[in-house]
Amino acid sequence: MSEIHDLSALDLAAVVRGGQVSPEEVAEHTIERAHRLGPDVGAFVHVAEDRARAQAAEASELLSGSRGAHAAALPAFLGVPVPIKDVTMVAGLPFRAGSAALDGFVAPVDDGVTSLLRGAGTLMVGKTNVPELALPPYTEPDIAPPARTPWDRSRTAGGSSGGAAAAVAAGIVPAAHGNDGGGSLRIPASACGLVGLKASRGRVSRGPYGVDGAGLAVDGVLTRTVRDSAAFLDVLAQPWPGDTYHLALPQDSFLAACDRDAGPLRIGVLTDPITVADAPVHREALVAVDRVARLLEDMGHHLEPVTVPFSDEDWLAFGPLWEVGALQAPIPPEAEERLVPLTRWLRDRGRRVSGAQYADAVAAVQRLTRQTALHWSGVDVVLSPTLAQPPVPIGSMRDDEDPEGDFEAQKAFTPWTSTWNIIGAPSISLPLHRAEVDGVELPFGVMLGGRTGAEQTLLSLAAALEAADPWPTFPPDR
Repeated sequence: MSEIHDLSALDLAAVVRGGQVSPEEVAEHTIERAHRLGPDVGAFVHVAEDRARAQAAEASELLSGSRGAHAAALPAFLGVPVPIKDVTMVAGLPFRAGSAALDGFVAPVDDGVTSLLRGAGTLMVGKTNVPELALPPYTEPDIAPPARTPWDRSRTAGGSSGGAAAAVAAGIVPAAHGNDGGGSLRIPASACGLVGLKASRGRVSRGPYGVDGAGLAVDGVLTRTVRDSAAFLDVLAQPWPGDTYHLALPQDSFLAACDRDAGPLRIGVLTDPITVADAPVHREALVAVDRVARLLEDMGHHLEPVTVPFSDEDWLAFGPLWEVGALQAPIPPEAEERLVPLTRWLRDRGRRVSGAQYADAVAAVQRLTRQTALHWSGVDVVLSPTLAQPPVPIGSMRDDEDPEGDFEAQKAFTPWTSTWNIIGAPSISLPLHRAEVDGVELPFGVMLGGRTGAEQTLLSLAAALEAADPWPTFPPDR
């Protein structure tokens, strides 16, 4: 058997179920690596040793009681370690959301996604590092070390699920929970050479305690394989009573879609930035798209260029939703001064948004959704870079002296990802390209976006690309 940390989540679940390794062995192996490797990449803000060991013992009891036909009823990921991003509640554990303003808060309940992952048998080995309130696409909080890509520890792991991505890419866990409100799964997936799927609006419930609000954010996972991402979507795509948005489940599983032929498809190729028209795009980000386009053509798909569906001025309709979203974070008034400058700047802008302006922003985003659907109606999938640049050096984007400039740099770094949050459609980042930058090999993600509810199409296509051009499981010097 391969080393525990070399296995995918599905493969690890299989060897646990088969008795080749015990849940206790998995837990101890993961805890040791979390303490030894985690600080180097800024992966964790809390390692939940006692909880992981207790859950491993429960998993062993469940295994010992399963024989023959009963084994098929075991949870899908029994004994597989999956940490939770620290903007999601785990009952009894600290919840800081990357902010000193939330010091001392302990989560009273498990959020719904925590419950679903626990129900799937996963071991909750810790809480992963996030930027303050999960706002920027870099993970450099004041309360923890920055999250670093294991490909080059001088560079960011991305954000806001940066700690989650660092934990997976460093080989501590095979999968990690994250969420995505503007690219926060796909950005770190690109920076760390991983798979990051943002599901459709209404696919993964925010219940039973959360609400959808503007409907931008979706929970998910970061993984090393497409099949793992599909299998975890099967776990998470469960409704809770009272959901505002809800998509009907497909007739078979998302994992089954990975074994189906997706094509032939009409695929639009987009390399012009959306949110910042003049954003500089690294040559290798374009090479990555060209590489994938050739693969897709060889598979029999029809490719054609598509154009940006709306102007960067139109995109500004997204701004009030983001700003008011930052303002909605439950920060005690006396703790406001403990927030980082970017968060204070966004919350101050949120205070200036009137009710009418917010309603106008909601309506404008809905119009953009219709406009984009019509503009791209001639294709099934849109192919683009995930990011305009490779992972940037730590500290190069965060600018406490100029929060507005910081935000503009974020937009230029991520000129494609937020569109899929605005329109509520699924997209996936795949680590299909690598190139040397400043003497170091770095990953470049490519992004596939589909129509609302079409996760199965994306997963079929992504699995075919993975089979045609497999990516390395870990950075070359791991």
